[in-house]
This record gives sequence, C-alpha cells and structure tokens, in this order.
Amino acid sequence: MDVEQLLRGANLRVTRPRVAVLHALHDSPHADTGTVIEAVRGRHTSVSHQAVYDCLHALTDAGLVRRIQPTGSVARYELSLDDNHHHAVCRVCGSITDVACATGEAPCLHAADPKGFAVDEAEVIYWGLCPNCQEPTATQNEKGRR
Repeated sequence: MDVEQLLRGANLRVTRPRVAVLHALHDSPHADTGTVIEAVRGRHTSVSHQAVYDCLHALTDAGLVRRIQPTGSVARYELSLDDNHHHAVCRVCGSITDVACATGEAPCLHAADPKGFAVDEAEVIYWGLCPNCQEPTATQNEKGRR
C-alpha cells in the first residue's frame, strides 16, 4: 500500500502521523481510536493523542478512511477501499467483520420510497454471534438439554 500516493491523491500533505494512522488501519481493520493511538505511538512515540484524532478526522473527510459506529459501540475505523461491503457485529464480544454487499448494485439496497432523497450509499450492519461466541452458547444449550 503506497500511503504517500493515497494522501497526495486526496490532496492531503504527507505527514508522519497520517502515514502511521493509515498503516495502523491497514494492519488492524475496524480499529477503535485507542488501538490506532497505540499502534501509531508504537511507530512514533512523540505523536499526541490529539494528532491521531485530527488525522482520523482529516482522513475520514478525505474519503480515505471509513468511520463505522454500530449501536452501543465506540467508533471504529477502516481504510475506505471502495469495495462496497457491509459489516457483521457480534452481540457478545463486539468483534466486527466485513461481509459482501447484500444484493444488487451499489448502493446495495434500493429504498422502496426514499422520500425524495437521491440515495448514493446504504449502510447495512448484520448482528449476531461470531464463531468464537457461538461455541460457548452451543455448549451451554447442550448442557441445558441433558
């Protein structure tokens, strides 16, 4: 991933904090702010928390980063790769994973009556249990049947 090219293509200055934030999100998709700060400070100990927040805001505004915030969760960030995907969120542990587009062409879902809106994007979040959290539930259910 050529982060300098990405930044220049979005008309943003190439700075150490911005480069570090993009690398952090490449290494940890769906990272919360704390995880991004930890990764950035691992590369550049002198980068402040505020600098990371400012970078996330600028990168999101420029369309290089996507901010997602499932209900009841802190904001998470991922690289915006124009791949038109949605997310599945585990109700137990809060893990998030990418899932392919629901159906149809971008923006994936077509509103039956958008009330005059020119819809150009749809965000879908699937809720359930991740594979790791299903295992204890299945085990508990089996014990309850005995």
